[in-house]
Amino acid sequence: MDKPSKVLVIDDEAVIREGLRQALSLEGFQVDLASNGKSGLEKLQKDEFDIVITDLKMPFIQGIEVLKAVQILQPAVPVIIITGYATVDSAVEAMKNGAFDYLTKPFEADQIVLKVKAAEKHRAFILASLPQSVEQIVPPTCGSMVGSSKSMQKVFQRLIQVAPTNSTVLIHGESGTGKELVARAIHNNSLRKVQPFVAVDCNSLSENLLESELFGHVKGSFTGAIHAKPGLFTVASGGSLFLDEISNLSMTTQSKLLRVLQQREVTPIGDIKATSIDIRLIAATNKSLEAMVEKGTFRDDLYFRLNIIPIDLPPLRERQGDVATLINHFIRKFSEEIGKEVKGITPEAQVALEHYSFPGNVRELENIIERAVVLAQGEKISRSDLELPVDGNGFEDIHLTPLNTEELKEKKQLARERAVEPVEKAFVFAALERNNWSVTKAAEETGMLRPNFQALLKKFGISVRKHRAS
Repeated sequence: MDKPSKVLVIDDEAVIREGLRQALSLEGFQVDLASNGKSGLEKLQKDEFDIVITDLKMPFIQGIEVLKAVQILQPAVPVIIITGYATVDSAVEAMKNGAFDYLTKPFEADQIVLKVKAAEKHRAFILASLPQSVEQIVPPTCGSMVGSSKSMQKVFQRLIQVAPTNSTVLIHGESGTGKELVARAIHNNSLRKVQPFVAVDCNSLSENLLESELFGHVKGSFTGAIHAKPGLFTVASGGSLFLDEISNLSMTTQSKLLRVLQQREVTPIGDIKATSIDIRLIAATNKSLEAMVEKGTFRDDLYFRLNIIPIDLPPLRERQGDVATLINHFIRKFSEEIGKEVKGITPEAQVALEHYSFPGNVRELENIIERAVVLAQGEKISRSDLELPVDGNGFEDIHLTPLNTEELKEKKQLARERAVEPVEKAFVFAALERNNWSVTKAAEETGMLRPNFQALLKKFGISVRKHRAS
């Protein structure tokens, strides 16, 4: 039996919400409710829906913003706009922006039921037309980013969906995961790509200097202001403004930024005249803004204004299979830049890198490979060329003192497995390289049964086809 379609109703009027819940539940639909756009976006980011019904005019985040977010977060989901008579023109405008249908208040229960059923059929048609996997529509590279892992494919898919819009994006990821690369890729694939991309590190300037940089100032507004200076909101006009490490903003600057985003205008320090701005805002952080909101160190209204479209960048240790791809990418890059003919990496060096924990993520790997290309004496990077940190083999947790015999057994088993894995992996790589990446020949040469040799390939995620192609 098919599961009932799940409908999200977003409206700030309790009577409307409950009326829609009753009418749709009687028709077999599963209904979830949100009392405002902010709550609705939270639900859309955490759960999947089949249809969204949203009021057009709501406090803080309005229906048009919800519509744009749905088109990116869950693009196959049809959106029905409900609105008062006074805003029919706005509803028609929403239709032009991709809404499935609209309905004016007041309306009868059977009217909304008919529209929801039509939306249900439309969604089924859309799903039947979509590719069956992300890999069918997303390439292994996106701008200057590289990665074929499932986690990075999801990032690329979200990037491709959000780039053509003007929606605000919040990028979250550890240091070194490539947050600015994502921001630049969004800009370079948008309609604003011929306009400026302006990046600001919110961690590098004091509060007063940062406000001057962002909003500008007039001559004589403070000591040292000998000339008027336009702010970066103005400089980025028509383009994109990237605020990196936005979690470092003071509460005062957060308040001023919120006002700019709400009013879409900026007032330079010392001036009384506001100037309209036209920018696409992209923000990034390596901290949890949600946790900061709970602690009272980040404004909740600014957080929800920024978190329209979230993009979570995975750390390198969670990007299965991407280390080898990135190694080859960086070897080619730095060989060309430095002018050396480094054509690859030895099995021992490859294994060492794939067992390294990369606390600095992709940026650290890039630095390691650049140094190794400079130091390499032959055509291939050796283990000694890498100069990995002393504790860089990912064994840190083994050295934590066990508290009981069960933990002791687990630590001993883990230590044995990790001690053996690098040897096994180097063994497999070397055998395949000696035999031109033929599994049959490598198994015969080493005296292993072919199924056992293939089991090692599967264990370490080694793709013979990929290496043959390269």
